[in-house]
Amino acid sequence: MDFVWESTVFAIIAFLLLFWLLSKYAFGPLFAVMEKRRDLIREQMNTAETSRQAAEQQMEEQKAALQQARKEAHEIIEQARTTSTKQADEIVQSAKSEATRLKDDALKDIESEKNKAIAALRSEVGGISVKIASKIIEKQVDEKSQEQLVDKYLKEVGSK
Repeated sequence: MDFVWESTVFAIIAFLLLFWLLSKYAFGPLFAVMEKRRDLIREQMNTAETSRQAAEQQMEEQKAALQQARKEAHEIIEQARTTSTKQADEIVQSAKSEATRLKDDALKDIESEKNKAIAALRSEVGGISVKIASKIIEKQVDEKSQEQLVDKYLKEVGSK
């Protein structure tokens, strides 16, 4: 095999010329596009990381808000229990007060009726006493003075 120097030099020159043309017109724009693509991917990765951090932060805030809502609900339930217990105690106390008042009123009514009955009995006893006395004595005594006399004795007896 023969080695031809001219064709080797010609091939080297052609290769260098082709390399120079490719780097001027093809590699430069290709590398620029690749660099833009790399920058775009980096930007998207940074945006994704920022979004992930924001989502984690929102999730923590949501958890805190949920915990706060549970705490408030528990406080509301406890407050409702306290209020219902307080109202029940007030109702019971009111019922006891009403029962005591009704009992006192009944006792007053009983005392009043008793006094009325005693007064009626005194009046009746006085009238009967006058009739008995007038029959026993068989004398005509005016009834009014006799009633006054009986009332006087009954008052004396009643005060003792």
